[in-house]
Amino acid sequence: MKVSTKVEYGVLALADIALYSENGQSVSAVEISKRQGISKKYLEQILPLLRQAGLIRAHKGLRGGYTLSCCAESVTLSDILNALDYSILEEMEESSDQREGCLRNAVNACVWTRMNHIMSDYARGLTLSAFVEECRSQGEDGWDLYVI
Repeated sequence: MKVSTKVEYGVLALADIALYSENGQSVSAVEISKRQGISKKYLEQILPLLRQAGLIRAHKGLRGGYTLSCCAESVTLSDILNALDYSILEEMEESSDQREGCLRNAVNACVWTRMNHIMSDYARGLTLSAFVEECRSQGEDGWDLYVI
């Protein structure tokens, strides 16, 4: 499956905020940009989408930045995807060609509709906290997490 860089970077940014703001500290766009290798300018187009969806809070001032607006256990991958690109989990439209035995309808029903349901179920079932924990366990050997 191929997703846009906006979605990919948005998921990365949200995971970064979840990891680095656990002690209540704000995470700046500059910090996220450096850690994740995302252009700060592009990131500043993505973060407002996450804020508008109610997933993060923006804090102004010298120690400003972003924190999660709610606990990571209540945020699902579906919430994140819908904030960044609602069409990813969108149901396919029925074909206007309703002929009996139409191959297009059969393929849509057997493949694409089922695949979409599986992806939607997965996205609704995966919480940000579970995702972050998986990132931690996967990354224990590959990267270091320093919290100061």
